[in-house]
Amino acid sequence: MTAILVLNGPNLNLLGTRQPEVYGYTTLADIETMCQDWAETAGCTVSFAQSNHEGALVDAIHAAKGQQDGIILNAGAYTHTSIALMDAIASVELPAIELHLSNVHAREEFRHNSYIAKVAIGLICGFGAHGYVLALEAMKAHLSR
Repeated sequence: MTAILVLNGPNLNLLGTRQPEVYGYTTLADIETMCQDWAETAGCTVSFAQSNHEGALVDAIHAAKGQQDGIILNAGAYTHTSIALMDAIASVELPAIELHLSNVHAREEFRHNSYIAKVAIGLICGFGAHGYVLALEAMKAHLSR
């Protein structure tokens, strides 16, 4: 059975209350339920982790090697700053999809740079919470090739 890790970075624990005009009112728990519902119908398993700490995210990526088939990563602001996350993804040699709730390319210029994109198989942004399901579908299709 296909196993996918959905990994969320800093401030995503505040979804639903943090800048709802940008990120919406859906909570991280709601997103996890949405992803679990998708996984049940798709015949996949989905695991979740969230941390506000860069090192904990690196540790979760390392732990995925040999346990998961792919990683969906919403690294939040670390997307634009973390060479460590980029290196971790490259090191575990698992396919990764970069994910953002908002369209980062329509926002501040500093958000246009992504270290994660350099090692990801693709990027999904701007579709709000539904982007997680889109990313799961894309990962399953990629792994089925």
